[in-house]
Amino acid sequence: MKNKSVLFFCYCIFLLSSCKSTGYKDKKTVKDQLIFTLEKVTDSLYAPLALENAHDGSQRIFIAEQAGRIMILKNGRLLKEPFLNIRSLLVPMKNEYMDVGILGFAFHPDYKNNGRFFVHYSAPSKKGFDNTSVLAEFKVSANNPDRADPQGKVILEVDQPQSNHNGGNIVFDKKGYLYIGFGDGGGQGDAHGNPGNGQNLNQLLGKIIRIDVDHKSPYSIPADNPFVGKEGRDEIWSYGMRMPWRISFDEKTGKLFCGDVGQDTYEEVDIIEKGKNYGWRAMEGFHPYDSILYEKGGNFALPITEYPHKEGVSIIGGYVYRGEKFPLLQGKYIFGDWAFKVFYLEQNSKQQWIKHDCKFEGKDDNKFDFRINSFGTDESGEIYMVTQNEIGAINRSGVVYKIKLANSEKE
Repeated sequence: MKNKSVLFFCYCIFLLSSCKSTGYKDKKTVKDQLIFTLEKVTDSLYAPLALENAHDGSQRIFIAEQAGRIMILKNGRLLKEPFLNIRSLLVPMKNEYMDVGILGFAFHPDYKNNGRFFVHYSAPSKKGFDNTSVLAEFKVSANNPDRADPQGKVILEVDQPQSNHNGGNIVFDKKGYLYIGFGDGGGQGDAHGNPGNGQNLNQLLGKIIRIDVDHKSPYSIPADNPFVGKEGRDEIWSYGMRMPWRISFDEKTGKLFCGDVGQDTYEEVDIIEKGKNYGWRAMEGFHPYDSILYEKGGNFALPITEYPHKEGVSIIGGYVYRGEKFPLLQGKYIFGDWAFKVFYLEQNSKQQWIKHDCKFEGKDDNKFDFRINSFGTDESGEIYMVTQNEIGAINRSGVVYKIKLANSEKE
């Protein structure tokens, strides 16, 4: 009960600060208001879900299509042949809404020299589950830098009881460790396991995990992972997640941001820290969800912000801007909602994260006709938005936009 009181007090403080900051401008005038614009960089993609760069000096942009291909945008042109095509490894893909497919990919920090990259995808289950989440390693072709060897090596498999809440993207930290965000396995209210997968430390679902893909086979566990030598899976870095849809590191501070999709009422942004419990299914955002688990208490880590479903339906985690072209965006976390909206967070003088709607040039509201699937960055730190005009895992209506500020580009 003591923990519940502390959480309620923290929530009251959050509400008070939010109310005070409704008109927050941080001493900005209307003239200084950020006005965003979108520049289309490519289109005609099949359900694009992720965008990455290889940090190899080539300035290429790689875009993963949900149904199994990774395409290359090179010198402003989308190459006809895919960098990688693993559709034959995936569960059957249909032209409808699906939570499976290629869910994320990441290039090894030393990709320029070793040519290694990693893909998280949904494969048919061999054990009677709905599907199996697979982390596999691939390598670039020895003869063509724009093509990869399609023969990969499986690093990790996680059985998925249902087709939704698979999580997906994968990121490396500056030490070279690989992080993967897994959802809770699907179902209403974390329906699998006791007391649900999010709070079950013997299960990788509902977690952010951290592994070392450079030592041992198929991987090793970093010695400073929080559950090494304790109860729980050694791979776990943090837990209590529902559906982490896009995690990313701030290149300057090293903080790990996560957009965690809510259940019925609230969407949230978390900063993920070692060993912390982010509350699901006891909590949704700042609020109790499972009253029994909530009453039992726990050292729950609170989000840095939330928003109700009247503002959106499914959060899409983004990136802290660290590019050079738009100095006014420095340090701001740009993210979105699948139902058409784009937001940003910035810290005020009290280090509170304040949420703003992104105001776009020529638009009276923060709402688009397309679905927002993901965000990504190029080698210069500029942010891109991955979208889809029509729902469908094999629908060729995907468009990638570059996010810019109107009339404020640094010369």
